[in-house]
Amino acid sequence: MQPMLPFILFAFVASITPGPTNILALTNASRFGLGAAIPIILGSCVAVSGMVIVIGIGLGATLTGHPLTQSLMSWGGLVWLSYLSWQMFRSAPAELHPETETPAGVPLGGLQAAALQLVNPKAWMMVLAVVGVFTVGHAHRIHLILRLSLVFLLISMPCVGVWAGLGRWAGKLFRSPSAIRGFNQVMAVMLFASAWLSLVV
Repeated sequence: MQPMLPFILFAFVASITPGPTNILALTNASRFGLGAAIPIILGSCVAVSGMVIVIGIGLGATLTGHPLTQSLMSWGGLVWLSYLSWQMFRSAPAELHPETETPAGVPLGGLQAAALQLVNPKAWMMVLAVVGVFTVGHAHRIHLILRLSLVFLLISMPCVGVWAGLGRWAGKLFRSPSAIRGFNQVMAVMLFASAWLSLVV
């Protein structure tokens, strides 16, 4: 258990700190309710855990040997997340259906959240750190990668869930159109900042 403690701490800090996935879970929960964030939590966390396996087994060496590919993936992800930030910033407050008091629109789905990890710079940094730091020189590398992937999944889901819970609380607190617009704009700026800070940190 002791050798796993540094990784558990890493997984917790990487999962609980602000990032595109956490902010999207928060935003969707604030707008559509806590249930709408569950597919985001499952899709994103399973996707990142799967990336640990795929990168750890062999793709990581390929990416390391092709820095141009890494760079193109990072910049593509930044452009996409910047676009999401702009859409969130300029979106009008969601109109409530009077009969249900739920907002119109469609929440982010699990498959969309999973696909988002492929262009999420923070996700790639976490995965490459896991493979590059915690598996080097290990005699049973594949077994370790599978175990790290599972541990990361079990830690990341409640961490993203905390952000969804904060979003649900914010959704109850901000009910007026101006408050909702302001909240969305703050979240959009945070999403934009979290994406670009991952490039320079």
